[in-house]
Amino acid sequence: MRIAELFEHDAARFATLSFGHRGLLLDLSKQSIDAPALAALVDLAGQARLPDGIEALFAGEHLNFTEDRAVLHMALRGACAAPLEDAATLAQSQQRMRAFTVALRSGTMTGATGKPIRLVVNLGIGGSDLGPRMAAQALVPTGLRATPEVRFVANIDRRELDEALADADPASTLFVVSSKSFATAETLANAQAARAWLQAGLGAGCDPALHFTAVSNATDAAAAFGIPAERVFPLPEWVGGRYSVWSTIGLPLMIAIGASEFDAFLAGARAMDEHFRTAPPGENLPVLMGLAGLWNTDFLGIESLALLPYAHGLRSFAAWLQQLEMESNGKRCLRDGSGSVIHTSPIVWGGVGTVGQHAFHQLFYQGTRRVALDFIVPVAAADDVSQRSLVENAFAQSAALMSGRDLDTALASLRAKGLAESEAAVLAPHLVCPGNQPSTTVLLPALDAFSLGQLMALYEHKVFVQGWIWGINSFDQYGVELGKEMARSLSAGSGENHDASTAGLMAAAEAMRRTPDRS
Repeated sequence: MRIAELFEHDAARFATLSFGHRGLLLDLSKQSIDAPALAALVDLAGQARLPDGIEALFAGEHLNFTEDRAVLHMALRGACAAPLEDAATLAQSQQRMRAFTVALRSGTMTGATGKPIRLVVNLGIGGSDLGPRMAAQALVPTGLRATPEVRFVANIDRRELDEALADADPASTLFVVSSKSFATAETLANAQAARAWLQAGLGAGCDPALHFTAVSNATDAAAAFGIPAERVFPLPEWVGGRYSVWSTIGLPLMIAIGASEFDAFLAGARAMDEHFRTAPPGENLPVLMGLAGLWNTDFLGIESLALLPYAHGLRSFAAWLQQLEMESNGKRCLRDGSGSVIHTSPIVWGGVGTVGQHAFHQLFYQGTRRVALDFIVPVAAADDVSQRSLVENAFAQSAALMSGRDLDTALASLRAKGLAESEAAVLAPHLVCPGNQPSTTVLLPALDAFSLGQLMALYEHKVFVQGWIWGINSFDQYGVELGKEMARSLSAGSGENHDASTAGLMAAAEAMRRTPDRS
């Protein structure tokens, strides 16, 4: 049955399939699912012992079983206890991070020449970049130059670092090297380039160490680089990179928004944690969102999920979720070592509305594929005219993509415009939009720190729900490691064991470096 027909059969569908918690609203009524199917999915979660999995997660059991680690990012926001052996270090790190932030934001922290620090550049990649970058974009209002300003560099392509430093003063710039191991190749390459830039700009006799801090557990490696131990902020080993924005990896975010706003960010996530842990499955937002996604992937055969945030501040939300979802659940190996016979993570992509409406939304309307859609919509204040327009556009898109336009409606529209019957008959098929695209809408009261924390924790727990039911480990990423190993072997020049295409490309690239052929 088409989604529009489900509404015709159930006038109370929105009321029964929308769920709220602490101001956030999750609307599943435009999903291609009815009450019996949802009840069956809730039963499936019970059969998979999902409530036991949730409790094991918060209890600190080693659910990352391939690496023999607990998964306790919830402890960073106060939703459960950290292991006793880590509690004191964790509390000390949090206190130091706050003191560091206060010193920076007050202007009392100075560089080697005595100038206050006015620019902070975070050097990280993956989880050490995507979460803090996305959250800072969302929570620092457009046009407001925070003091200090915070910028992010992840790409090993030197252009990103050059752009971040184009108008920077070395004497008032601080770099945060974010790498748990202090061995991430891209981050270290950028850190070395940053140090050379500082040395050139500060002049002889100035110590660039005053312009660096690190978020890392490798204090010896940081010291060898020139960052003293008192400027290194550790994080627990049980914090995975894609869940680390709540830890000291969030230092650049705290600098950008201040400690009190960072506390509100944690509080929003903690509120969702508590809901996830205590609400029954049939009323539990992350559980229901996860089940709806599982329904789309494994029962309807929908292979991709488009993230459509209607807020410029969330322009990097899809990139953040790509890592969270595809690095967590983009796997086929089950807990017992066998291979999954069903699909796991969808392909996650997307972009901000209304920009996407003038680009890739065309495929949603008239393409050959069904695509699952998540609309993320901050409502904002009543007098915010531009945001009101964004909200209206989001609602219109989800409604139109559900209802579509049939041939008779297209013909009637063309006739109303005065087209001759023969012309209308030729053009009408090109106006048909099949509709029936399933979507979820998440409404936020505003794009503020509390709501963003809720939203991110909602998706974190949704990913856990799906991974648990699929029977995979959502917390390792061995596939990523293979690519890193291959890159290291190429860098070392050991091309003899590579396939003919890779060896040929290496040779062609080397030839281009020597004598570019422009003919």
